[in-house]
Amino acid sequence: MKRRSFFKEVTTGLVGLGLTTRSFAYTTKSKTKEPFKVCATIDQEKVFFYAQVINTPIKVVHIADTHLFKDDERGKPYQAYSHRMAKAYNQTTHFKTGIKTNPEEAFEQALAFAKEVQADVITLVGDIFSFPSEAAIEWVTSKLKETGIPYIYTAGNHDWHYEGMEGSLESLRNTWINKRLLPLYQGYNPLMAAYDIKGIRFLAIDNSTYQINKEQLAFFKKHAASGMPLILLVHIPMYAPGKNVSFGCGNPNWGASTDQNFELERRPKWPESGHTKTTLNFHKSVFNTPNLLGVFSGHIHRNSIEMIKGKPQIVSDDNASGGYLDISFLPMEDKDKKLIL
Repeated sequence: MKRRSFFKEVTTGLVGLGLTTRSFAYTTKSKTKEPFKVCATIDQEKVFFYAQVINTPIKVVHIADTHLFKDDERGKPYQAYSHRMAKAYNQTTHFKTGIKTNPEEAFEQALAFAKEVQADVITLVGDIFSFPSEAAIEWVTSKLKETGIPYIYTAGNHDWHYEGMEGSLESLRNTWINKRLLPLYQGYNPLMAAYDIKGIRFLAIDNSTYQINKEQLAFFKKHAASGMPLILLVHIPMYAPGKNVSFGCGNPNWGASTDQNFELERRPKWPESGHTKTTLNFHKSVFNTPNLLGVFSGHIHRNSIEMIKGKPQIVSDDNASGGYLDISFLPMEDKDKKLIL
């Protein structure tokens, strides 16, 4: 695989916010409605968030795009739909070492790192699978259970897609979530869920069709109004000026005229009309939310950071080639508060 450049000691100051905090461990009430200021620094795959609203350190290991192709006898009836992606990532090249690797090995290494650093949560933001293989889903579920670490999962566009199978993207997503992926959601709503961890609320919203529905928009707005410091987890990155159509959620250029891969992926072509009004409103709402700390995503198999209205979006490299993000949310020391207050 062709490799990408990784983060090169980028450091960015950000203006963020957050008010009341609630977590599994404790509840803290805010005494002010003034927005908090936040700093984020990035050094290769390591991401650090500092804010007054963060009361205790939180360690997150963020994984996207593993593209597991593991299958067994149960997958034989679906080989007409899985054969291309079953061959797409059989062997990869590790982004750091240049040594040959594969998705299973890369996933296990990421989980081993999560155990080593005693991560508070593992975030899995889609395309963990190249197609909804029962064998791969069972393998991932068992590996996650072995870590003993809480995890959050939201689907990517390949996780539920058997190429060439008839149906709309929405109907196919619903079908294969219910038939195969459901155990990974641990009882939470597959399309939208909130997880409170040590004072930060992680919102996992499924945008794997590139679109957002009305219920998801209402869900986001409800949590935005809570005043909680929020992290948004999505598979497909939010649109940012200068980015290509792969940054496809809320992208004004997204639609039939820019859909280059519908024949290759054997799926319905994106609509002539482009995004729904709801999807565009979601993009606007996300980056107008004062208590949003940041957005984490995957999909494009290349690391990037975008600043949109002062909010950072950080995209992970693909785990199929060994990539993942080591994210630390940290309280601000008094000496550093003086730098931004």
